[in-house]
Amino acid sequence: MNKFNKNDINKVVLAYSGGLDTSIILKWLQTEYEAEVVTFTADLGQGEELEPARRKAEMLGIKEIYIDDLREEFIADFVFPMFRANAVYEGVYLLGTSIARPLISRRLIEIAHETGADAIAHGATGKGNDQVRFELAAYALDPDIKIIAPWRDWNFKSRTDLINFAELHQIQVPKDKRGESPFSVDANMLHSSSEGKVLEDPAVGPPDYVFQRTIDPEAAPDKATEIEIEFERGDAVALNGKKLSAATLFEALNDYGRDNGIGRLDLVENRFVGMKSRGIYETPGGTILLHAHRAMESLTLDAGAMHLKDELMPRYAELIYNGFWFSPEREMLQAAIDHSQQHVEGKVRLKLYKGNVIVIGRESDQSLYSEELVTFEDDAGAYDQEDAHGFIKLNALRLRTLAARRRRG
Repeated sequence: MNKFNKNDINKVVLAYSGGLDTSIILKWLQTEYEAEVVTFTADLGQGEELEPARRKAEMLGIKEIYIDDLREEFIADFVFPMFRANAVYEGVYLLGTSIARPLISRRLIEIAHETGADAIAHGATGKGNDQVRFELAAYALDPDIKIIAPWRDWNFKSRTDLINFAELHQIQVPKDKRGESPFSVDANMLHSSSEGKVLEDPAVGPPDYVFQRTIDPEAAPDKATEIEIEFERGDAVALNGKKLSAATLFEALNDYGRDNGIGRLDLVENRFVGMKSRGIYETPGGTILLHAHRAMESLTLDAGAMHLKDELMPRYAELIYNGFWFSPEREMLQAAIDHSQQHVEGKVRLKLYKGNVIVIGRESDQSLYSEELVTFEDDAGAYDQEDAHGFIKLNALRLRTLAARRRRG
């Protein structure tokens, strides 16, 4: 059953990949709602040629077609702020799919306003997290926007129904799409994720052909690769001494990660909608950046600030995973995180070797590390070790009191 009446919808902006599913959705919107459709295809560095999406949209009679290169915006305004927090969901997931959704939603809303559209539409299924992320972001930006989610609304029951609809409306169906795909893939510059079908049994290891962004660590070079990343205010700004834009730098880190087998993850995660799912993630550049950023913070961030950040991070990561990027609580946390990054600057040297990221050096003009204080040699009075006696006695006072009570008992 459709959520809206035909009279409610005159124009729809569709998040359009150019693939079979979104092409079917495009035609379904035209036939079910008799609505004009505007397509939006985002280049987030997924590694696919996007001009075929334009040609397919034109073949389906679309007059307003948006294909936007959002790679710099994606890395600079979404990925880098997230990495300032060292955000990982459930201890390991670098949130590659999650962080892309608010940017796509924001652009959908902008295009809807530019074109006078009544609604936006997406191709996320009713079982996944993406429907939540797309729609929470959209409503946060436009409380009156209408959202059409065909996978929740239409009456198709099987892949065969979709193929039959496509053929009825002369939508080209590639031969490899007539059968079941072995798994589904989502990709952008930060990562690729693979889920479903051959990956649904968490007891069975993934086939080699699942991995697309990294070589097998065992097949990686026998000689380590050394790189240097420079940071300013918590963001990577230079690689091996060369200043680069956010997306260009990240693309180079992806290349280093790919060639050294870095960033593979086999995860069973807890979806926001209530079920567990198994995914295979590859985040080569992001894994390198996370190690480098933490190393830079270890030198420049005060202990209290660092420990508080680590306490806040799981909540921050959960907000992104669940789709609350545009929420006031995420923005509040971001303000605190960004404040902590004022002096996170300097250089980190790393060794990349067969799936491993190894920190081998870090330096900063903002360093809080003092060789004079930590040396085992003569510190010329910089630290009076006798002070530790009173420090320990005071901190032990409540523990000694408890021990005395236990002894009396």
